Amino acid sequence: MKRIIVILTFLLATQNSSAQLFTKEKVANNIDNLDQKQLSWGYFLGFNQYDFKFQYNENLEDILVDKTFGFHLGLIGDLRLNNYMNLRLEPGVFFTTRNLRYDESYFAGMEFNDADLLREVKSTYIHLPLLLKISTKRINNFKPFIIGGISTALNLSSNQDNPDDNSSGEFRMQKNTLFYELGFGIDLYLLYFKFTPSIRAIFSFNDEIIRDADPNSPWTGNVNQMQTRGIFINFTFQ
Repeated sequence: MKRIIVILTFLLATQNSSAQLFTKEKVANNIDNLDQKQLSWGYFLGFNQYDFKFQYNENLEDILVDKTFGFHLGLIGDLRLNNYMNLRLEPGVFFTTRNLRYDESYFAGMEFNDADLLREVKSTYIHLPLLLKISTKRINNFKPFIIGGISTALNLSSNQDNPDDNSSGEFRMQKNTLFYELGFGIDLYLLYFKFTPSIRAIFSFNDEIIRDADPNSPWTGNVNQMQTRGIFINFTFQ
């Protein structure tokens, strides 16, 4: 259902943009003065889907990641640099869940049960990105853009300080993560506010897994690196 909503939103945005671009009729510009403000504010909400990228020490079966859609919301602070560039701060709260599925070969020679093959990784991130938004010239009531930058996130559900590890059923991650982000979207100037659908991809720089006390742990022993990556679908109101 969420995918259908996202697809319909972008189809409507594209249809509206195309109509304004190719129509011969003059279109009245909405909220002309908004982009001329040095500072502007807004908020966003949307959906996310986080994943893990693994690098392994040995050539065993991949750890499979079951991805789910999460939800996020936050605030926007926008600093106008010139007619085409804006610096943005977008602090937000992100909720997501990933399930890790281990192959039975990881437990060769060990006793295990079905619960040992699955680790549920719930994450609540306080996400703080600093982004550069580069836009085209405004055409009637829409303006495409690309956006990118770096961000840091505090994972409130990391279990970093938990003394228990996977042998007790606790999967642990680093609390702090550094990302880079890239995306694109379209500003749509409506009668009273600016509505912006956009898509963004994020990629972490650092290894996030905290290894178990046992160096031969079936859950962490073969993992050389574990890094978060994800997709954000944002709906912004300014």
